[in-house]
Amino acid sequence: METKYGFTKMTVPEFETWISNLRVGRTILKVQQHHTYIPSYVHFTGNNHFDRQLAMKNFHVNQNGWQDIGQHFTIFPDGTVLTGRSLENSPACILNQNAYAICIENFGNFDQNADVMTNVQKDAIIAITAALCKRFNLPVNSNSIVYHHWFRLDNGVRNNGSGNNKSCPGTNFFGGNKVPDFDTNFAPLVRAKLGSHPIKTDTSAITKYVCVTANSLNVRTEPDGGSPKATDRPAIPLGAILRVYEEKDGWLKISNTQSNWVAARYTVDVKRATVNATILNVRTGPGTNFPKVDRVEKDEEVFVFETQNGWCKIDLGDKWVTQSYLNF
Repeated sequence: METKYGFTKMTVPEFETWISNLRVGRTILKVQQHHTYIPSYVHFTGNNHFDRQLAMKNFHVNQNGWQDIGQHFTIFPDGTVLTGRSLENSPACILNQNAYAICIENFGNFDQNADVMTNVQKDAIIAITAALCKRFNLPVNSNSIVYHHWFRLDNGVRNNGSGNNKSCPGTNFFGGNKVPDFDTNFAPLVRAKLGSHPIKTDTSAITKYVCVTANSLNVRTEPDGGSPKATDRPAIPLGAILRVYEEKDGWLKISNTQSNWVAARYTVDVKRATVNATILNVRTGPGTNFPKVDRVEKDEEVFVFETQNGWCKIDLGDKWVTQSYLNF
């Protein structure tokens, strides 16, 4: 491992060890796949990983006005990976679709007749995606692993690339950027990489889920405001969904193996649910008279913040779906 400019560069084996030991409070439901487009292979010299990552961060902060680099990880043509923003923070990569997500930027332009992905980068993308699925208990399907191309550029509504979409992660990314391309060419490679390590489904130790309502919520080593802050994890930002394993005197234990606690008064209870409709419209209020702003697909998971007259609010903002199309 090597660290510079606040980024850490790792080989795939180093990443697999690192991610398996990393403590993350935020609940993850999706891994986004992107390509950088610019910079492309012509901008990579073989030893300028940190300079290229810093240049992307500077562009995202100074030109886009974001607080940090948009992605969590960048995978380079030589198969190495660099960290980006903290995993406790949502990415800034797909409009209105960044909650509960991890963003991977794959260095290069993978449209037809552009960069030809190296074998080592291809292997790294598969291995890192598999490691993230294993670490965050994600099934290998097109709801848990998503391509930027599947979401409209102007509003982030999922339309699977039917119009007003970027080509990202590239029209030649593992044979194409459509959902059938993912199902045929990408998902089987991730499943094969996972091999004898199937995704666990036992969440019985989790007593409930909560959403952080404070701008920044400290994690402490005991259920007491006077106890030390946990040294192995940062404060958790507004909107993060936390898993709760125990409650004690107004405090919530958010790790099943470590003594990590947060104050319950800075959270609100939410319920985890799965969509049972083929396509479920998302509206700005609890009724069909409110405008459609998004849609979610069958078997996609959401968190419910509030119910009202047969409708469920699935965001801190104004996003509502019909309750009868959710399985809790």
